[in-house]
Amino acid sequence: MFEVFANLGLGFTVALTLKNIGLCFLGCLIGTLVGVLPGVGPVATIAILLPVTLSLDPTGALIMLAGIYYGAQYGGSTTAILVNIPGEATAVVTALDGHQMARNGQGGLALGLAAIGSFIAGTVATIVIAAVGVPMTRFGLLFGPAEYFSLMIMGLVLAVVLAHGSILKAVSMIAVGVLLSCIGADMETGRERMTFDLPMLHDGIEFVVIAMGIFGFAEIFKNLADPEKRDVVRGSIGRLWPTWTELKQNFAPMLRGTALGSILGVLPGNGAILGPFASYAVEKRLSKTPELFGKGMPAAVAGPESANNAGAQTSFIPLLTLGLPPNAVMALMVGAMMIQGIVPGPQVIERNPDLFWGLIASMWIGNLMLVIINLPLIGLWVKLLQIPYRLLFPGIVVFCCIGLFSISNDPAQVIMAAIFGLVGFTLFKLGFEAAPLALGFVLGDLLEQKLRQALIISNGDPTTFLRSPLSAGLLLVAVIALVMAVLPTIKRSRDEVFVENS
Repeated sequence: MFEVFANLGLGFTVALTLKNIGLCFLGCLIGTLVGVLPGVGPVATIAILLPVTLSLDPTGALIMLAGIYYGAQYGGSTTAILVNIPGEATAVVTALDGHQMARNGQGGLALGLAAIGSFIAGTVATIVIAAVGVPMTRFGLLFGPAEYFSLMIMGLVLAVVLAHGSILKAVSMIAVGVLLSCIGADMETGRERMTFDLPMLHDGIEFVVIAMGIFGFAEIFKNLADPEKRDVVRGSIGRLWPTWTELKQNFAPMLRGTALGSILGVLPGNGAILGPFASYAVEKRLSKTPELFGKGMPAAVAGPESANNAGAQTSFIPLLTLGLPPNAVMALMVGAMMIQGIVPGPQVIERNPDLFWGLIASMWIGNLMLVIINLPLIGLWVKLLQIPYRLLFPGIVVFCCIGLFSISNDPAQVIMAAIFGLVGFTLFKLGFEAAPLALGFVLGDLLEQKLRQALIISNGDPTTFLRSPLSAGLLLVAVIALVMAVLPTIKRSRDEVFVENS
């Protein structure tokens, strides 16, 4: 325990510099803004801002991007409660009772409980990450090429299992992502692969281009094609801070939500989304008045919002300790680290302790900032909710194009991102998720690298992946998860849940 707080002390000395505090505040402010404005989202925003991180040091860049991610979780609850439009997928559950509370004149109470629950969850999650960071990193050092290959296979399989809708579509998206990562020069021979003699493909495809295309530009196309209707609560939102009695009544739901979110956030395949749904189900089952759920129940806001923020933060655990991104946002974080020349994985804590512990400490600072940003400025966020999207997207497009061009001063990058934007929009219309494609692309290079290393070490013997107990165990988990996902009964229940949550 002493070691945990000593490491956090190192982190706070890094995070509390004036520059990093400013970047943390900027990230939280931008995150809240994109969470409040439906149709933007943290994935698209982080993709758009990746070129900006080139001018920042690695620690400051990751602190800002992390602030955008968990800041969007806060902002998404504001939109869900006041407008009944979840700014984030994880805020869907919050909208069920939060908006009813707002219609009943208790919007301020719902916002206050959401903010307090998120802060408590963020504090606990920060300590959890600090506590498990070192043991997980030591565990990660046991991994050789074969174990890393099996770990990434397991991560991709779990991403398929936890994806919404068709398993076949999720598998195809991951396969496309892996194939796209192979475009360009072979890592060993230098021969070109799948370039079709196009000069723009000779050096492969930049992750920023794909991310900004399938998330940034595609999100713009989606919002222009189907603009949302906003019904902002016009009446008084009431008091923001709960009474001591209301806080005591909702403290247990906050703790249960924090525990559920912390556990589920670690799962690959965006397991953090499951946290709020699981918390809502638990609170409804434990409640003495389950019939009031859906009509403005405070516990149905406090619990899921705590799970939401806890899951957002613990999703950093597999990224920082094993180098395995559990969701699309973490895949973008991997891209940001690689742009800075940092290879994610267990070596980060040894080679870049300032970055590792500084990022963790900044999460608690960011959560404190978010309480200050969200509640006193609620009037400003309500005003922003009334801005039509048609006035926002031209500025977003210009910013995207400037960022893309600045990477290599090559207009082809902008053209490729636009093409991927159309591809992302088409995938959305056909019911395909873009997140598995991004995960496949990010892990594709590492997957090929570890596969080749393992086969070279074993003189081409494919059984090397089964001779290591750890590697064989990871592959076994992947096979079991995939078999369970394709069983008819499990598949039917998955489809029913997806219909209910849509």
